[in-house]
Amino acid sequence: MAQEGVAQEGVRPTRALRVAVIGAGAFGRNHLRVLRELQQAGQAVELVAVVDRDSAAVAAASERFGVPGFATIEACLGAVGRLDAASVCVPTVHHASAAAPLLEAGVDLLIEKPLAASLADADAILEMARRHGCIVQVGHLERFNPAVTAAREHLHKPMFFEAHRLSIFTPRSLDVDVVLDLMIHDLDIVLSLVASPVREVRAVGLPVLSRKVDIANVRVEFEYGCIANFTASRVSTERVRKLRFFQPHQYLSLDFARQDLLMIDVTAAAGMDPAMLAAMAEKAQLAGALSGGHPSAGLSLKKVTVELGEPLRLEIEAFLRAVRERTRPVVSGEDGRAALALALEINEAIAVHAERAGLGDFL
Repeated sequence: MAQEGVAQEGVRPTRALRVAVIGAGAFGRNHLRVLRELQQAGQAVELVAVVDRDSAAVAAASERFGVPGFATIEACLGAVGRLDAASVCVPTVHHASAAAPLLEAGVDLLIEKPLAASLADADAILEMARRHGCIVQVGHLERFNPAVTAAREHLHKPMFFEAHRLSIFTPRSLDVDVVLDLMIHDLDIVLSLVASPVREVRAVGLPVLSRKVDIANVRVEFEYGCIANFTASRVSTERVRKLRFFQPHQYLSLDFARQDLLMIDVTAAAGMDPAMLAAMAEKAQLAGALSGGHPSAGLSLKKVTVELGEPLRLEIEAFLRAVRERTRPVVSGEDGRAALALALEINEAIAVHAERAGLGDFL
């Protein structure tokens, strides 16, 4: 049996890949925009359809991007002829039902994160992909952030991660909680960097403006001793997307929004408190520093060169390359399942904590 993500038919010819977008909401419109831009730039891709049950949304997207619009996937498949790939950008709870007819038709899929609303749905998607020889890539966008790509080259033994992902409240994605909405980005990145099973999860979370958890703090310990702290909020007064890595005698601070990476090497001051290092890096990044030494003895600060780019475009280009070359995608279906499994384990830990703290009525 072929692995999901590595179909057996070999490299496809360089004809234009015919692609549809399922879902005409905010995410879907961004996929439509990038696919149209790639087509206009002369890449071998043809945007052929948009699908959405909302007649007004699909009509607006159809007119804006100049492609036929359909109310159902079945109508789309029946009308457009051959379809090579599709972006699935519908609400998470509908991922499995949207994926099924497409995979049965042999269509490779880029499915927005999270892969599914449950592990049962995720497993059903992956089994269908294996059965039909289809590629499934999961839309963990931050994996394609150029600062993340640059950071990978400098990680050798990360022992502590600190992730903060804060957003102001918006009415989108309220079908899932903040762990599945925002924190899962950082869960996926850390899992891709730490080749070790999870040993323990501790978590707290609360609903604030919605009926689901809107703010959460999590501590994950891995078997080899690495610790990762995650904080996510969709009810913040500011937007913050940062990830910090600590490893022996080195600290890296990554700002997703700025696509900025700062590296601090520690020699004589190897015992400096991590909080002090973090504060120092924050000040340096805000100042737009930096290269070279630091007044504190034994510290070397360096702003790592990052080749800037739009993560969504890089993600879609990687997906189309995997489709054309029949190779395992950068973020495979199994990767998406692993991130989902950890997110659901965190939600279970949040529920346990809520019961212990007498907050069960709030969740």
